[in-house]
Amino acid sequence: MSVPQYRKAAALALVAGLGLSLTACSTKSDDGGSADGKVTITIDCQPVGAQKELLQNWNDDVAEFQRQNPDIIIKSVSVGEQCNNPPDFTARLAGGTMTDVFYGYMTDLQQVLDSGQAMDITEYVNTETIPTWDSVDPALKEVFSDGGKLYAIPVKNYSMGLVYNKVLFQRAGLDPNNPPKTWPEVREAAKKIAALGDGIAGYAEYSAGNTGGWHFTALLYSQGGQILTPDGTKADFNNPLGRQVLQNLKDMRYGDNSMGSRQLLQWGDLLTNAAAGKVGMFIGAPDTTQAIVSQFQGRFQDWAMGPMPGQDGPAKATLGGGEGYFFKKGLTPEQVRAGLKWIAFQKLTPGKGQFDYVRAKPQNYPVGLPQPLLFANGTEAQKQELELRKANANVDTANFAAFEANPVPIKGEPRNAQAIYAILDAAMSGVLTNPNADIDALLKTAEDKVNQLLAAER
Repeated sequence: MSVPQYRKAAALALVAGLGLSLTACSTKSDDGGSADGKVTITIDCQPVGAQKELLQNWNDDVAEFQRQNPDIIIKSVSVGEQCNNPPDFTARLAGGTMTDVFYGYMTDLQQVLDSGQAMDITEYVNTETIPTWDSVDPALKEVFSDGGKLYAIPVKNYSMGLVYNKVLFQRAGLDPNNPPKTWPEVREAAKKIAALGDGIAGYAEYSAGNTGGWHFTALLYSQGGQILTPDGTKADFNNPLGRQVLQNLKDMRYGDNSMGSRQLLQWGDLLTNAAAGKVGMFIGAPDTTQAIVSQFQGRFQDWAMGPMPGQDGPAKATLGGGEGYFFKKGLTPEQVRAGLKWIAFQKLTPGKGQFDYVRAKPQNYPVGLPQPLLFANGTEAQKQELELRKANANVDTANFAAFEANPVPIKGEPRNAQAIYAILDAAMSGVLTNPNADIDALLKTAEDKVNQLLAAER
């Protein structure tokens, strides 16, 4: 997923090299030390081999970091192109096979805490271990906190809008500078794009691997709905707003035949189709264009983005989320400090790691996307990052002008989001695979299951 998702931030608005297998963890001593006094830590989310430039950048960063910190050894682990496939992530948590410093979505805090795998890192996090820490948006820090304790470091954030293929818009006689603003307009545009034939879906949607429930949530927010009641104790989507979400999809899928015949799509499936020029529109974050190009061989210039559509006007809200790094319980203080230094270098320093825009500019990697916005408004780190981004842009920022010029209120993800998303997958897949799907029954079943889930937590 975009990767790249808020538990406690539902009320907070966000401002806007070969990989070693997990068995490599056994090469370090139990305390993360070694005979020569060096500290060893394992880190996941190393790019996969197919992401050649990203992998080279990662390996170069590891080498430079270790040159600057000769007392630290970084052992990199690749866990797949997504870094966090929810079922796999849950299995690794249950099996205790997480790396020392492990990637997770903002929605993962509760299950990480429940697993007993998370280390309280509050006492270690400061401007000595992460020099830009005081500049990181407080709302993002809150997402990874529980009971006043910090369990992970935020490294990315996003919000969703309508991502669309400008080439297909032009071929279908649509204005690529004027994307649909409402779901009825999306439906009409999808019909025209699908009429191009050749297996092109006018609009595409997820419905498996927790991604269907994730997008159901985003679509519901656009209608003005919410997944849970304000107190978080009951499901709150079995209502006219939830029905409208599924009805829109059912109408496009079976009334118009504008969503393609292949369904049960997960993250990589949809983006593979998009990169091949077979998808006209989908909802996503700005960095989906990065994945389309760097992982699935698409083209930057084909893609643009508008705000999340609403039903009869501007969207009432859009989903926001993100990701961070947790620390596995049982690490030594030296390992924790080493991990924080690596995250600071790789993820939270303008001009370095993910913000090394000078390096990225000539590569097959976008510079100039409107997100992430990790640093708070008015901070020096934000100023530096934005200046570097603008100076090294290699994508046409005009392609994101409609998205940036029409901000939509951001809502965080629901409590226990991944478990809820898994339940809601069935509602999404139901309307996309069965022309006779009973929307009321799908919502009622999902409501009952979510309520059972929530009740079991109390």
